[in-house]
Amino acid sequence: MTANTPPRFIRWFADISIDDIPIVGGKNASLGEMFNELISQGVKVPDGFAVTAEGYRHFMGSTGLDERIRQILTGLNTADMDNLQQRGSEVRHAILATPMPHDLEQEMLDAYARLSGAQTLPLDVAVRSSATAEDLPDASFAGQQETYLNVQGNASLLEHCRRSFASLFTDRAISYRVDKGFDHSLIALSIGVQRMVRSDLGSAGVMFTIDTETGFRDAVLINAAYGLGENVVLGSVNPDEYYVFKPTLKLGFKPVLQKRVGSKEFKLIYDTGGSRMVKNVPVAPGDRARFALSDEDILQLARWACIIEDHYSAKRGQATPMDIEWAKDGRTGELFIVQARPETVQAQKNLDIIQSFKLKERSKVLITGRSVGEKIATGPVRIVRSVEFLREFREGDILVADKTDPDWEPVMKKAAAIVTNRGGRTCHAAIVSRELGVPAIVGTEHGTEALKEGQIVTISCAEGDTGFVYDGRLGFDVQTTSIKELQRSRTKVMLNLANPEEAFALSFLPNDGVGLARMEFIINTYIKVHPLALLDFDHLADAAARAEIEKLTIGYTEKSQFFVDRLSQGVAMLAAAFYPKDVILRLSDFKSNEYANLIGGRAYEPVEENPMIGFRGASRYYHPRYQAGFALECQAVRRVREDMGLTNLKVMIPFCRTVEEGQRVQAEMEKHGLKRGVNGLEIYVMCEIPSNVILAAEFAEIFDGFSIGSNDLTQLILGVDRDSEIVAPIFNERNAAVKSMIAQVIATCRAKGRKIGICGQAPSDYPEFAQFLVEQGIDSISLNPDTVLKTSLAVLQKEQELG
Repeated sequence: MTANTPPRFIRWFADISIDDIPIVGGKNASLGEMFNELISQGVKVPDGFAVTAEGYRHFMGSTGLDERIRQILTGLNTADMDNLQQRGSEVRHAILATPMPHDLEQEMLDAYARLSGAQTLPLDVAVRSSATAEDLPDASFAGQQETYLNVQGNASLLEHCRRSFASLFTDRAISYRVDKGFDHSLIALSIGVQRMVRSDLGSAGVMFTIDTETGFRDAVLINAAYGLGENVVLGSVNPDEYYVFKPTLKLGFKPVLQKRVGSKEFKLIYDTGGSRMVKNVPVAPGDRARFALSDEDILQLARWACIIEDHYSAKRGQATPMDIEWAKDGRTGELFIVQARPETVQAQKNLDIIQSFKLKERSKVLITGRSVGEKIATGPVRIVRSVEFLREFREGDILVADKTDPDWEPVMKKAAAIVTNRGGRTCHAAIVSRELGVPAIVGTEHGTEALKEGQIVTISCAEGDTGFVYDGRLGFDVQTTSIKELQRSRTKVMLNLANPEEAFALSFLPNDGVGLARMEFIINTYIKVHPLALLDFDHLADAAARAEIEKLTIGYTEKSQFFVDRLSQGVAMLAAAFYPKDVILRLSDFKSNEYANLIGGRAYEPVEENPMIGFRGASRYYHPRYQAGFALECQAVRRVREDMGLTNLKVMIPFCRTVEEGQRVQAEMEKHGLKRGVNGLEIYVMCEIPSNVILAAEFAEIFDGFSIGSNDLTQLILGVDRDSEIVAPIFNERNAAVKSMIAQVIATCRAKGRKIGICGQAPSDYPEFAQFLVEQGIDSISLNPDTVLKTSLAVLQKEQELG
């Protein structure tokens, strides 16, 4: 080849577009597309070149390998593991033992020299396999071929390029192609040779522009760990997890919805003193407890994810959620995108069909982790410690392992569910289980120890982000509902929600927003500490409480910030899931005995004979005993609305006894930047005390709306302690006195032009009560999620009767 003759088998990223998949495969085509089209928008992609599919075919054809491989694979039975392994090994050995043609080798070395430039030491590159049928919108080929990192020098480059060609015929790749109906002889392999990003000194990971479990499309999910990114991809570590909300990010806000620190036990780094290219080393305990990325890095990656998704969506003429790999250079602090491909599971989900799994019973929890999918499965535990154990695996077993290996995919298809010690929700086990449609729980840390061989267990991924392994075979229901033809009512149907982990999934129910978001659940589950104990941490006398708080708040010098961070993230998940619909957050409504049960709480709470009608709700917010704690609640709400841009969040004051008390609470809120009417802030009041009904016209002057709390209202109208077993039978929201007062307050609110809804239990339990509310002209009914479809039909029926 002369200096002026273009290479036959090499294409530089600068000369590649997404239309070149047949020439350079999916990975390389995508890298070239981004290198050419998105660098101008600030997205950074390391330079490199591709060895084309023609180079692969030249190698196969000129050496006779193509015919030999065809003969070896004739009559293959992928269900027979021994047969698959024996033939796969024979094919790979043949490729590795065959020298490459001289012209192909020379072009590779010339391109490597050009990429290296003037540097004297051999350039470190990543060698990535890129099959011509991979990363298509309907087939992920996740982990089917190999990637080699920190490849240096001519000899190493040629060796790993040959290994890449051989990886087209790993056992898993052969099995996958057969099952997907791809002809081996029609698929070729291109190789990407790309400058390494020194993330061995920094961090790396994966991000999706769609929620991987629910298909919620307005969030970017980012996983991050220290070192080279293969640990995250393969599930070798439990990474950090971050969510960013796309709609308000694009408006210039900083909506980091949630941050979860992963254990990040190991990091993959360059092996400078050994014979290997890379090695795993332990991460220091202090670093494991810290986030691998700053908020600015998280937001920058999310912005790039949006740019990449928007570009590919425009290119394809339809929404195209993306699966992206990124790396941060530890020397320069720069972020880079090193791969991008279409997401292939949730993007194809039929959003008109809602399938929900629900346990009928519960038993002892054996272990928990991050849930993948939303299904439930039962079966016997089969612990797989190495490839030898795969032969014992039977259809319907629960696969339990430290982590899954791509070579296991032929067996993973037989599993009823998958449980791993390590890995996050973007790891290999998670990706494959989604594609197979089986539930998985990853990152359990001790699953292989907590579970016993042959033990019957139930795997539940139907309870939010946390997956549970229960002892024994538990019964469960599966409900499939088509919402395509469901007519919507004039009366707004909203949801009662508490758990942020369920918000994305529940957003697909037919709804008009959230009528009651319970702050107490977030405090109880994600914070666990009394806010005053955090504010007063340095002077806390309770040594046991101090130790618990120290453990929960690792990395926080200002302990109160832990409360604001966790609360704002929990609330933000709820607000984002239903954006731009209203999400009405009820401020804390713990009673004094419940506050006392929080860590460190007993020192700050009075002992009351009847806390149900004691120091709760509005009366706490301006009182010196809790004023400083309420300030933290206000800070969290303000952060969600102002920093994250989620102005669909409204707030609601519970147990507000008098109009004067409502004014005092609003004055307190205003001190902390929450002024009614500013930036669209609406403030509602719970209608749960007879005074709220009797003085509804006066309350309407200072509040934007009312939400009827039928539980407390019934209790106070009938004088019944709903917690008392003796008088509990008298408690009945359908009592004539209760219904009369509800009718009265609805009429008053309509006359005053104020919104009026209900968030109490009655319409969820009794469809006829919901119909009564429709007759009275209520604006909205907020329901428990599992009753939405049933009660919506009852509401529609009554509206049709009324005309």
